[in-house]
Amino acid sequence: MSIDDRVINIDELQLEHFQQGDKFESRSARVGPRLGAKDLGYSYDVLPPGKTGCPFHSHHAEEEMFFIVSGSGLLRYGTQTRKIRAGDFIACPTGGADTAHQIINDSDAPLAFVSVSTMKPAEVCEYPDSGKIGAFGSGAVRHLTRTSQALDYWDGE
Repeated sequence: MSIDDRVINIDELQLEHFQQGDKFESRSARVGPRLGAKDLGYSYDVLPPGKTGCPFHSHHAEEEMFFIVSGSGLLRYGTQTRKIRAGDFIACPTGGADTAHQIINDSDAPLAFVSVSTMKPAEVCEYPDSGKIGAFGSGAVRHLTRTSQALDYWDGE
């Protein structure tokens, strides 16, 4: 790759539209793969007014960081909420429900941010609002279930 392949400006990104129901919507670009990143994942997301891009969740393997590029919104983090605005850095280390996080655009203008995460070969995420847990791994490993449906370690052995 040439040096020019390692750099892209926000205004050059081709944002893809995503929508799930009435609550989740964004325009996003996964930037890391485009630039040849290996150990960090990063993307640029724009949330329309009144929307969020993902469910309230926590990570057990991957750490995330967000930088608010423009706009303002609301950060849910554990049991707390706070206003966020352009220029804010947000740290989301690994952990359980205490580190669950979600960015919500509660304003009347778009909210744009950059997210950065460590890329791990395996990940477990918890979703406190819905009681789900997800296991994700390299390749096609992707399994979501509810914590209430837990099996005993020896079940079926």
